[in-house]
Amino acid sequence: MKAPARLQTLIDEGLIDSVVRQLMSGKEAMVFVVRCGDDTRCAKIYKEATNRSFRQAVDYTENRKVKNSRQARAMAKGTKFGRQAQEAAWQSAEVDALYRLADAGVRVPKPFNFFEGVLLMELVTDADGDAAPRLNDVAFTPEQARAHHATLIAEVVRMLCAGVVHGDLSEFNILLAHVDGVDGPVIIDLPQAVDAAGNNHAQRMLLRDVANLRDFFGQFAPELRKTEYGPEIWSLYQKGLLSNDTPLTGRYVRNQSNVDLSAVMREIDDARAEDAARRLRMATAG
Repeated sequence: MKAPARLQTLIDEGLIDSVVRQLMSGKEAMVFVVRCGDDTRCAKIYKEATNRSFRQAVDYTENRKVKNSRQARAMAKGTKFGRQAQEAAWQSAEVDALYRLADAGVRVPKPFNFFEGVLLMELVTDADGDAAPRLNDVAFTPEQARAHHATLIAEVVRMLCAGVVHGDLSEFNILLAHVDGVDGPVIIDLPQAVDAAGNNHAQRMLLRDVANLRDFFGQFAPELRKTEYGPEIWSLYQKGLLSNDTPLTGRYVRNQSNVDLSAVMREIDDARAEDAARRLRMATAG
């Protein structure tokens, strides 16, 4: 196929040889299958961030580092330069997270290059070598659901131990890949990843990520709906007791004293907003 203008730049620079086909198009990016020598990879072209709400941008970008104070001031004022800087920071956050998590052993696509708003990375495939499906397109037996859920809980822990919270983890941004003869999940879409220690919303986002996993796999293995891995994981993390090998039970006893009603109401509002977004994604996917 004819290369889009932004991928033609990568061809001119010798970073890719040709464009095979478009893989997907979403609100934030378009993804293309490309050839690089003998390898097949994917190229993610970021779109303008016109569909993210201000609150979402503030929540996810809180305490993200920028190159200099001029950029920080411009981003705070919302100038044209500031919006461009904020978009660049949003894109580079995914690149930074991918490298960081890959180094930590998390199953994410291997990044190769980031050039002028295009992320070149590994194409995650199924057993036939085709692009791997998202979890929401696959049905599981109870045994498979329990196994994949356990794998992803371990990946959430590994991410947190590396200082990263995905921030938008669900069945829509996890692929079911085939690696070394075994099917297993690969986590994708990380532009909203947040620093666990530096973002005040990290706890809420991690709890939501883990709840999304529980609710999805709970459709196939109902006993998972009763688990509370999210609060357990965060409690261990706060106490400095969490490691990649920490045994988890899925049980958590809450402290019933000094309830913060405003925090509870925020959680309810966030849950409603997340449910509405999930229903919209499912309707769009259908």
